[in-house]
Amino acid sequence: MPCFSFTQSKNSCFRSNFIRAGLRSTVTDLKDGGTTMHCWVPKSPNPSKPNLLLLHGLGVNAMWQFADLIRHVTPHYNVYVPDLLFFGDSSTTRPDRSETFQAECVMRVMEAHSVRTFSLVGLSYGGFVGYRLAAQYKEAVERVVICCAAVCMEEKDLQEGVLRVSDLDEAASILVPQTPNKLRELVKYTFFRPPPVGFMPSCLLRDFIETMFTDFVQEKKELILAIPKNRKLSDLPKIPQPTLIIWGEHDNLFPLEYAHKLKMHLGENAQLAVIKDAGHAINAEKSKEFNKVIKSFLINFKRSQISPSANQ
Repeated sequence: MPCFSFTQSKNSCFRSNFIRAGLRSTVTDLKDGGTTMHCWVPKSPNPSKPNLLLLHGLGVNAMWQFADLIRHVTPHYNVYVPDLLFFGDSSTTRPDRSETFQAECVMRVMEAHSVRTFSLVGLSYGGFVGYRLAAQYKEAVERVVICCAAVCMEEKDLQEGVLRVSDLDEAASILVPQTPNKLRELVKYTFFRPPPVGFMPSCLLRDFIETMFTDFVQEKKELILAIPKNRKLSDLPKIPQPTLIIWGEHDNLFPLEYAHKLKMHLGENAQLAVIKDAGHAINAEKSKEFNKVIKSFLINFKRSQISPSANQ
């Protein structure tokens, strides 16, 4: 008899929440010889509403990362939430691990659903993909939210000690944990005030790992290794869209200086919101503040209404 899985039960709850929010699960074959992408899309898109694309980060699937935000944005937007390649039910047999390829695949999914223009929110790794989308498809992307994604990092930063972890293989083993101890390390690394996973039984943590982290382990590590490869700030295009940069004040994965560097790179076209007492996992650790600044930027369209709990 199969054992009860807390993680799978929670996953089912999130799935139900997405369905109640008016979304349905779809899988698109990109017909390139081996790429399929799963995406949550509106059951009945409202042509009077603008469109919003939510791009998740590394770790758990998109439902877990946007479970709270989804209820705040679906009343105002037709919302699309894809699983990036090697997450959820999205995969490819092609060898390309760049965020450029991820962006191209996401755009093809949006086109398959007849979405011509949209704003986007990119969380961590999703921010790398979102920035690339905004750069490559300027006429399609209207407004951009980049959340704790160090798109302005350079390959040399690894050697110069700018990042807390200079060994990418070690970083990958934490970001794609395969043991309870590595999962505890991940939580400690991404939260400013970590939840007490150190006291949780290893059997519960193993259940979480088996449900969330055992598929495409090598491919996910390759995605991480590809991020800084040949990366130079001088090669980073300046996106023209109005952009909100959100960062945790105590981000241990991508230090806050990357947020200021990106703001400087984009100039007056961008605004920065720093969420106090938060680490990298701002969507989980400070969900109320996180949701508020996003709503202010996307829905109110007024700079003055950025959350007073954030530093601009």
